[in-house]
Amino acid sequence: MSDFFLRLNAPRATFAQDMSDDERQLMGHHVLYWRDAMARGHVLAFGMVADPKGAFGVGIMRFDSGEQARKFADNDPTIQSNTGFSMDILPMPMGAVRP
Repeated sequence: MSDFFLRLNAPRATFAQDMSDDERQLMGHHVLYWRDAMARGHVLAFGMVADPKGAFGVGIMRFDSGEQARKFADNDPTIQSNTGFSMDILPMPMGAVRP
């Protein structure tokens, strides 16, 4: 198993402040997707980071491969929506998790 840092990039810097009702609903689907992956043991932590330059999402994940991490990201409802979200995936070769 390998650990990965995933960063969800919003379509605009002001997204957290001015999302539409449709975008809010999309974010609800996104959270459910990640909670399901957490229940299956893949998500170690996730949430929104309140960066003054623009909020973004972060997740620390555990998968067998980078390909599985990419597949997970590609199937995220925000990415599937084709509304300007993107996801960065970076391996964490020296991570540690509290038991």
